[in-house]
Amino acid sequence: MSVDSAPTLSAQGFLFDMDGTLIDSTLCIEKIWRNWADRQQIDFSAILKVMHGRRGEETIALVAPHLDAKAETARLIAEELQSLEGNVAIAGAKAFLEALNPEQWAVVTSAPRQLALAKLAFVGLPTPKHLIGAEDVTLGKPNPDPYLQGASLLQLPATDCIAFEDAAAGIRSAHCAGATVIAITHAAGADSTGLAQYQTCDFTRIKVDHMPSGLTVRIQA
Repeated sequence: MSVDSAPTLSAQGFLFDMDGTLIDSTLCIEKIWRNWADRQQIDFSAILKVMHGRRGEETIALVAPHLDAKAETARLIAEELQSLEGNVAIAGAKAFLEALNPEQWAVVTSAPRQLALAKLAFVGLPTPKHLIGAEDVTLGKPNPDPYLQGASLLQLPATDCIAFEDAAAGIRSAHCAGATVIAITHAAGADSTGLAQYQTCDFTRIKVDHMPSGLTVRIQA
């Protein structure tokens, strides 16, 4: 559905992906993975098809099953922690988060907790009270577990939440969990899955209101 026909949406809580949704980190992440691909003599285009939205270990298991995925992921995380320059907040994300009560939202990311908190702080976004990171789930995106656990932190069913996502794996995860999905298209482009109920470029056109019954969201054309 286009943003022009999007009605007012109601929810009790919000669940946010991080990379590509709250933070424009695509160029930084792809540079790190491209360098890794060169070192491992792996075709980067194969990695690019599956990496966004997935945990590092799951990406490596898909593209290089002969490698120790846990050890390789640890090296990539250490490199990313030293390469935060170039990460920037998605337009409108800071104001949008600051308009919410800390109990009303959670970050649901495929990044490990340490890296997620470092990146959020680096770009000046609020520190979430509730966060699901890579180490908090057994099955990462596109499985529904991350978003089910994120909703559980808010003491809500996922069906009472709106999830903000950008990557296909994350959109599938949130959709399968039962959340309403708004695709943020700034980094990844239009939703390729067809599962997001609504799409918008960033947070500048998303307005949130606090009502006695919960939260309402209006996507402005």
